[in-house]
Amino acid sequence: MKACILSVAGPELTAPEAALLAAENPWGIILMGRSCVSRQQVRRLVADIWTATGRQTLIFIDQEGGRVARLKAPEWPLFPRGADYAALYEQDPALGREATWLGHRLIAAELAALSIHADCAPVVDLPVPGAHDVIGDRAFGTEPAQAADLARAALDGLAAGGVAGVIKHIPGHGRSVADSHLELPRVTAGQNELATDFDAFARVADAPMAMTAHIAYEAYDAGRAATVSKIMVQDIIRGRIGFDGLLMTDDLGMKALGGSLTERAEASIAAGCDVLLHCSGFLKDSAAILAEMTEVARAAPHLSGKAEARAAAAEAIGKRLEPLEPAPAWRRFHELFPGREAMA
Repeated sequence: MKACILSVAGPELTAPEAALLAAENPWGIILMGRSCVSRQQVRRLVADIWTATGRQTLIFIDQEGGRVARLKAPEWPLFPRGADYAALYEQDPALGREATWLGHRLIAAELAALSIHADCAPVVDLPVPGAHDVIGDRAFGTEPAQAADLARAALDGLAAGGVAGVIKHIPGHGRSVADSHLELPRVTAGQNELATDFDAFARVADAPMAMTAHIAYEAYDAGRAATVSKIMVQDIIRGRIGFDGLLMTDDLGMKALGGSLTERAEASIAAGCDVLLHCSGFLKDSAAILAEMTEVARAAPHLSGKAEARAAAAEAIGKRLEPLEPAPAWRRFHELFPGREAMA
């Protein structure tokens, strides 16, 4: 298997995409909104991916709730934002934890029914006043203890439904004053301030997977995004924060990273990332998407050593599933969030 997570261009797997997956055998596939139309269609797409790779390849998706949701209403339920769980927690921490666990358990039920067993959630970033709103209402709060408490509930809810969570964006995206999709944000906060951001992630450092931040932390490695920084990956993420799960890059196609996709891939692996993520989120043309995916796949090393063991541990979560009675679960969820008609 190649140490990468690739995407596909649309709701159906094309013959050239199937050939690429068969030849390169990526560890995972992430489904973007362009590939999610209906339940039946997604199930068929996943089955075709599995046929192409010859195994039950781990399928990822971004399904946080709120504005980051690849599965859209009305075909799928609309789930609350991180800020909604935070508001409830601030009124009553126990209810906030319950709602967050239950919301993510219900998300897991939707995903597992589609054979999707990895969710790029929860967000553990701590937004600060004046920062770019790319994180904003996706966050569970502005204090490490609260954000981590709710992130823990989210991870547990996902895992109970057989879905592995991915904490993001380690070591912290909340201070960014720019959108890393478009440019490299440079965080000028000092080490004492950044310690607060790191603390939130340290409290959930046993998460199965984490996604890096394409952000330069000037106090540690000026001008170099954490994704491609040995200092940030090895000294901060692995060392200070203590995260020892599978570390994936944020999307290599984002403009925060310079150079070719091959150069980005090689730099990320050299810095200590386990797996490369590439979504082609900016592209619409299927041929261009395929070309980018091919470049990343060919640049990716084979999954081995600690990275392979971490990947296996994340995959194992999908094989564990606790029972859930949907009707009473949804009734309770509506009690916690009354008046949300779009939710199932």
